Amino acid sequence: MDERVREHAAVLVDWSARVEAGDDVVCSVGPDAHELAVAVAEKLGERGANLLATYSSGEITRAYLRAHDGEFDENPAHELALVENADVYLSLGGGRNTSATADVSGDQRRSYNNARTEIRETRLGTRWVSTVHPTRSLAQQANMAYEEYQTFAYNAILRDWEALADEMARLKELLDDGSEVRLVSNGTDLTMQIGGRTAVNSAASVAYDSHNLPSGEVFTAPYATEGEVTFDVPMTLRGESVRNVRLEFADGEVVGYDAEQGEDVIGEILETDEGARRLGELGIGMNRGIDRYTDNILFDEKMGDTVHLALGRAYDACLPDGESGNESAVHVDLITDVSEDSRLEVDGEVVQRNGVFRFEDGFEA
Repeated sequence: MDERVREHAAVLVDWSARVEAGDDVVCSVGPDAHELAVAVAEKLGERGANLLATYSSGEITRAYLRAHDGEFDENPAHELALVENADVYLSLGGGRNTSATADVSGDQRRSYNNARTEIRETRLGTRWVSTVHPTRSLAQQANMAYEEYQTFAYNAILRDWEALADEMARLKELLDDGSEVRLVSNGTDLTMQIGGRTAVNSAASVAYDSHNLPSGEVFTAPYATEGEVTFDVPMTLRGESVRNVRLEFADGEVVGYDAEQGEDVIGEILETDEGARRLGELGIGMNRGIDRYTDNILFDEKMGDTVHLALGRAYDACLPDGESGNESAVHVDLITDVSEDSRLEVDGEVVQRNGVFRFEDGFEA
């Protein structure tokens, strides 16, 4: 086994999920994530945790959703019980086909997602962490040789997370103290309110209310969004290519949209429920170990020189106790490149210009 796989497992179990002896752990394993699952199982055994491994496949999901009549039982008891009794939920992505569910209808996806709201909320109440094992399908999607992609992935995953957390804390402080954020770039002039919200220093650990590995972003839950934004980073959503998405906001909601490619997918997402037309997240990428786009949201949204906005659900970690944020069955991230001709303002003060933060060398006020 490549020693980097064991290092990945150690970061996931020790730093990210903070697994302790006696923890009940559910580990969802993708078809080609076998090696990572073996390494994770070894670490969990050493820790004295209780492991239940499940199999997660896009092809299985496709077969089930296409065959079903669409009248899904709400929150099936056996599935709900699994997450209700878990302390930790680890998702090890690594499928054989990144577009395996491309031909599942939007209506079928919505029905399935809406029928599992309680299951989803319960899982999000565990110490959950999502990661991916570098696979050949992901390398192909990124237009990279497999060995090249492995190096790329581990450069993003095997970071000095404590040092990065200290650096990102400076941006978190600026957002926590701010009331309004304005993003200006090519095709974008968007204003969002953030007063009363708490930014998350997403340093790839549940100790930081962070649930992705790799991570490397600071995010918050905006509201009262006004203006327009263009997302110029290519993505695959629901198995379909999406290019140059433009959203127009008024009174906090999307009132107009178009896309060079994948416009129907954006429309399907917006029609999921009422909350899908509002933003649930403003995220600012700070992981400089990610140096190119790979058509994988787990990596691309953390890349330095990017800002992403998510339609749909807001994360509770950003909200004051007792306050509900935007609720939705979806949380769909869209990314814009801010490396050129752009600025990010907090309460009228520029905190990032052309991808460079005010606390970094090379910042131009």
